[in-house]
Amino acid sequence: MSLLNPDDHGAMSIGSALLTAVLATASVTSASSVPATSGTPGSAGGPSPSPTTSARWAWPLDPPPEVVRRFDPPDQPWLPGHRGVDLAATVGQSVTAPAAGRISWTGVIAGRGVVVVAHDGGLRSTFEPAAAAAPVGTRVSLGDRVGVVASTPGHCAPRTCLHWGVLRGETYLDPLAFVGRAPVVLLPLP
Repeated sequence: MSLLNPDDHGAMSIGSALLTAVLATASVTSASSVPATSGTPGSAGGPSPSPTTSARWAWPLDPPPEVVRRFDPPDQPWLPGHRGVDLAATVGQSVTAPAAGRISWTGVIAGRGVVVVAHDGGLRSTFEPAAAAAPVGTRVSLGDRVGVVASTPGHCAPRTCLHWGVLRGETYLDPLAFVGRAPVVLLPLP
């Protein structure tokens, strides 16, 4: 018996019933309170922000950039994956706060400058390679400058890109879902 298919007696399993209820609730909620372009952030089994959280986010680069590489969560936390998105950028381009919060950390990791913004609601955005434009502890509003794209060569070479990650606790989420650009995934019918 599968969690998504009826058992031998034609009854729906508990797992299938719960999944159906969650999807139905999400569909009703999305249709009534979120614009059609909004996505639901999440990762493999990860939590999602509320629709009101999603409505208060914007791209960290202006104009909205080309996505060079999409979010690809690992199957397990210790396995390889792409824990964010790479956005086409130019050296010296302003990096702006995608949501309100405060700059919680700046420094160098693995030879690359990193800026972290702790957002209201418990989420964090990470940007690299970036040089901080304000000190740790600075409160920022949506669209405030938090850094600039640094010239450190990275995995987008020969292009320049900004890696943007979003976390809730230790779980990485798809940043594109916060700006209404998460991929749509169609599931087969049972």
